[in-house]
Amino acid sequence: MEAAPTLRLRNLTVSFAGQDAPVTAVDDLSLDVDAGEVLAVVGESGSGKTTTFLSALGLQRGAHVTGQALLNGQDLLSASEAELSRLRGREVSVIFQDALASLNPVMAVGAQVAEAVAVHHRDLSRARTREKAVELLELVGIPAPRERAAQYPHELSGGMRQRVMIAIAIANEPRLIVADEPTTALDVTIQAQVIDVLRRIHERTDSSIVFITHDLGVVAGIADRVAVLYGGKLAELGTTEDVFYNASHPYTAGLLACLPRVDSGGRGSRLHQIDGTPPRDITSVSGCVFHPRCPMARLPSPCSTVPPPLIDTVAESGMTGEPHLSSCHFAAEVPQRADVSAPEHPGDIAVAHVERDDLLIEAVNVSKHFPLHKRSLGRGDRKVIRAVDNVSIEVARGETLGLVGESGSGKTTVAHMLVNLTEPTSGEISIAGKRLSTFSRKELRGLATRIQFVFQDPFSSLNPTMTVEQILAEPLKLNNRWDRKSSPQKIARMLRLVGLDEHASARHASAFSGGQRQRIGIARALMLEPQVLVLDEPVSALDVSVRAGIMNLLADLQEGLGVSYLFVAHDLAVVRHISDRVAVMYHGKIVEEGAVERLYSSPAHPYTVALLSSVPIPDPYIERKRERIILSGDQPSPANPPSGCRFRTRCWKAQDLCAEVEPAHTAVAGGGFVACHFPEATVADDEVSPKTARLEGLHG
Repeated sequence: MEAAPTLRLRNLTVSFAGQDAPVTAVDDLSLDVDAGEVLAVVGESGSGKTTTFLSALGLQRGAHVTGQALLNGQDLLSASEAELSRLRGREVSVIFQDALASLNPVMAVGAQVAEAVAVHHRDLSRARTREKAVELLELVGIPAPRERAAQYPHELSGGMRQRVMIAIAIANEPRLIVADEPTTALDVTIQAQVIDVLRRIHERTDSSIVFITHDLGVVAGIADRVAVLYGGKLAELGTTEDVFYNASHPYTAGLLACLPRVDSGGRGSRLHQIDGTPPRDITSVSGCVFHPRCPMARLPSPCSTVPPPLIDTVAESGMTGEPHLSSCHFAAEVPQRADVSAPEHPGDIAVAHVERDDLLIEAVNVSKHFPLHKRSLGRGDRKVIRAVDNVSIEVARGETLGLVGESGSGKTTVAHMLVNLTEPTSGEISIAGKRLSTFSRKELRGLATRIQFVFQDPFSSLNPTMTVEQILAEPLKLNNRWDRKSSPQKIARMLRLVGLDEHASARHASAFSGGQRQRIGIARALMLEPQVLVLDEPVSALDVSVRAGIMNLLADLQEGLGVSYLFVAHDLAVVRHISDRVAVMYHGKIVEEGAVERLYSSPAHPYTVALLSSVPIPDPYIERKRERIILSGDQPSPANPPSGCRFRTRCWKAQDLCAEVEPAHTAVAGGGFVACHFPEATVADDEVSPKTARLEGLHG
């Protein structure tokens, strides 16, 4: 006899008060979470993933919930608040997305873990409760747990804070753990650590885990089943292998095709993009809720008139096996690879052929140190944060240089120095052959016509009180390039170029989705026709489907306009897809550089190897067989960097030499350079990289 589901949702409907009428976010959803399984729940923002489970647990404020939610047979929707309080933490727990916002900033983390234990075990002594908190911190892989227990959330890294959240969630070994986007805001190395912790906790406790995410690639190696939600409805449900290899809903197939892969692809290949946005009120869409965005929709009938039933495609085909549910009228016809043929580029600007050595950006031994504090009366040396230390990079006309590394590695600081948002402590930056330090005040004001910056957050980087037309006109007016006749036409042309309707110019930025706002930000950066765009994590805050559209747009713009990119990111799969060359930063230094194909196929630095192994591959078979290198700990303090090689404190190959001598840049067979005494790839004749030697000669 099969065990009853840990959580059973039946006809769950969730709505919120709207301006004129209630807005439905989840509509008649039925779903089981089986005992001991890991169920991944995926979909874009607004698909109802988090709302479904927080509403079932009584944690969604302002929600009107109907239907049934049975946790181990007990109906949560009819339970009193006192009964829910007894269940939360003991029978069910939640790992929230933003650990810093979820943890109490004025309580030590050990006390917060102990509190989770004590509230359900009042018979334990205070000493035993504190000891159990330390044991839990050790269980989730926090180094020196007894010392860390006395620290406060702001003193821990993002990865450690998320581990504290996991420790709180498992404190009472609940039957169900709901992990709500637990890895979204983390670096790939920390993401790999968190997933590894969740996997070990699942093996140890056999709890059921609901893993909520918008990224199918993350769940390929951890989930038993995958539920795909769209518009508050269940689009598809099946085993992980069935969903990845035999998608039976066009939305699932589209999501999978949107994902760049770290093990394949690259410049010249395009990602599938799902046009349009999810509906705000799902009851306003007749028939199939996905039909306005579906490439397979047959209109008007049946897709826009008849809601598709949820069918078992395995049973329908006469086969036996685990159920594979789909709510599509044409589930059997869903292609296993979405059509990703490239649309015609909207621009009409021809690009002349340029030579590789036509450099637009050249940074030579650039450093940026921030003072940590001043000693009284000026006595003694000032301690500094070494954010960037002797970094040299080049960006040629028409090429993309990807700059990758963990948070805190110095990537954004480098980007800020290139656009003169912050001044280097030492070193030299040249723009189109002229040293930035020799620019006159007038030339510095005109720097915006040569190089522009695209910020990470499309929500905070656009003025909400200005229309799109005003936002795009501002750079022209500030640089005395506004013309009453031609400039409005240029704004309309630029909106078309980035894939927006020219009528959007009259609307405010707040009226647009995240992806559309990022397009507006790119259009603003292009208004002055710069030669270089510096893009700081331009797609990290976006859904996978929106991210694919922005990446395709950037490729189109580069092809049509000949613009160069410095693409700052921590997602190596995204960087592979868009870059010609990649520079890997660690602790303020570039430890490896090379062409994409060489660096991804034969990484030379152990840090690069670890980064690549941490990136999830959206293929269950590959993801579950591949070997991972899980980096322990965090980057050392930039105020007190290690001697010798800065990576040695986390490197599995470190020897005495690594602590004594800082490694020089040496050429790698196949191109590029590496700064490592014991590189993974073959070093070409143990010589200093020709590029590095040339740059150092220029600097001298």
